[in-house]
Amino acid sequence: MPIYALGEYEPEIHPFAFVHPDAVVIGQVRIGPEASVWPCAVLRGDHGQIEIGSRTSIQDGTVIHCTHDWPTTIGTECVVGHNAHLEGCAVADRCLIGSGSVTLNRATVGAGAIVAASCLVPEGFEVPPGALVAGVPARIKKTGVPASWVNGAVKTYVESARTYRNGLRRLDR
Repeated sequence: MPIYALGEYEPEIHPFAFVHPDAVVIGQVRIGPEASVWPCAVLRGDHGQIEIGSRTSIQDGTVIHCTHDWPTTIGTECVVGHNAHLEGCAVADRCLIGSGSVTLNRATVGAGAIVAASCLVPEGFEVPPGALVAGVPARIKKTGVPASWVNGAVKTYVESARTYRNGLRRLDR
């Protein structure tokens, strides 16, 4: 897997995390225990810090970046869907960030919130805890989202990461 230091900054990947061999991790990136980073995801901590919490899944094709002023933090037990883009934002614990969504600088996603697929969370937008947001730009569609909406996805990807860590074999070499 391509893991790169950039100058003095080296990624910190917990030994029980799973980073797929086709993901790219660069610079100031910290990945917690039982987190997973899937194929073609790019975590580029070249202008600041990226932090991925424990038991959080970063799906295929996702791009996570940051700025000098705005780190990107993703809490524990989150699922970030395929082809999402997160930049300079803060995502609290137990959130689901939908496939193809974009969450930009200074945006915050409260604990237990859901960002729908293809949603645009603009700069500085605050998603309240337990809310569902959707649309371009994001609008609150529901509050009081049940935790069960995230539980199954978190469990699935923690188990998948264990399976991949122990059983993934490349056959074309």
